[in-house]
Amino acid sequence: MRTSRPARVGQYTALLAYLVFLAFPFLWLVSTAFKPPRELGSLHPTWIPNDPTLANFRQAFDEQPLLHAALNSLLAALAAAVVAVLIATPMAYVVARRRTRLAKAVTGWVVVSQAFPFVLLIIPLFLVLKNLRLINSVPGLVLVYVVWALPFALWMLAGYVRAVPRELEEAAAVDGAGRVRTLVSVTAPLLAPGIVATALFAFITAWNEFFFALVLLKTPEKQTLPVVLTHFIGAEGVADLGPLAAAAFLATLPSLVVFAIIQRRITGGMLTGAVKS
Repeated sequence: MRTSRPARVGQYTALLAYLVFLAFPFLWLVSTAFKPPRELGSLHPTWIPNDPTLANFRQAFDEQPLLHAALNSLLAALAAAVVAVLIATPMAYVVARRRTRLAKAVTGWVVVSQAFPFVLLIIPLFLVLKNLRLINSVPGLVLVYVVWALPFALWMLAGYVRAVPRELEEAAAVDGAGRVRTLVSVTAPLLAPGIVATALFAFITAWNEFFFALVLLKTPEKQTLPVVLTHFIGAEGVADLGPLAAAAFLATLPSLVVFAIIQRRITGGMLTGAVKS
C-alpha cells in the first residue's frame, strides 16, 4: 500500500522536528562551550560564537580533576558492562528457552523491578555495601551498577535469544555437537548484536549515572565525572556556565564515540543466511 505524497511530507516533517528537538540541547551545549564570557552574558545569544575560544576548556581542567574523574567513570562503566553481560547472557538463554513458571516469574520480576525508584534502593544498597566494606570504593559502585543494569540486560538478551531459530540448535545436535559446543559455536555468535547492544546500554547507564555515585563516593579522588561536574555550581546555585558546558561536552563524547563505533553491529542482521535451506 503506497503512501500519498502529503502523508510522506508530513512524516518527514515530523521526523525532522523530532531530530531538531533531540539535537538542540547538544548543539547549544557545544556552542556554549566555545563562547567567551562576554557572549555568555549577552542578551542576544547566537548559535555560532562570534569569537570562539578554548579558554573554557582550559579553565575546566584547571579547576577540577576531570581526567581522573573520567578514568574513574570509565573503569566503573566498563567493569559494570562486562560483568552485567557475563551474568545476563546464560540467564537470558535459560529464561528464553525454558518455558517454565520460574522463567515466567523471573521475566515478570524483571519488568516490575524497573519501576522501583532510586530512592527506595539506596538505603538497602548502602547497608549491604557497608557490611561488605565497599562504601567509598569504585568496586562497590560497580556492584551497584551491575545490580541496577542486570534486570534490563536480562530482558534485552532474552529477546535476542528468542529471535535465534531453534532449528539451528537442532541441526547442530543432529550433526553431533553437544549442548556446550552448540551454545558456544552456534548460538553465541548469533547473539553478538544483542550482547553488544546490552553492553552499550550498561556502559552508557553507568557512565551517566549520578545519584548512586554521589551517595556512595565521598573521597574527591574517587568521584566519577557526573559528580565532579556539579562542582562547577557554586554554593548559591550560580553555575560557572562556560567551564561547565566545556566539561559537560567532554563528558558526552565517550558515549557518542562508543555508539558510533559499534552501531553497525547493533543494526546489522547477523541471522541472514544462517538457516539451512
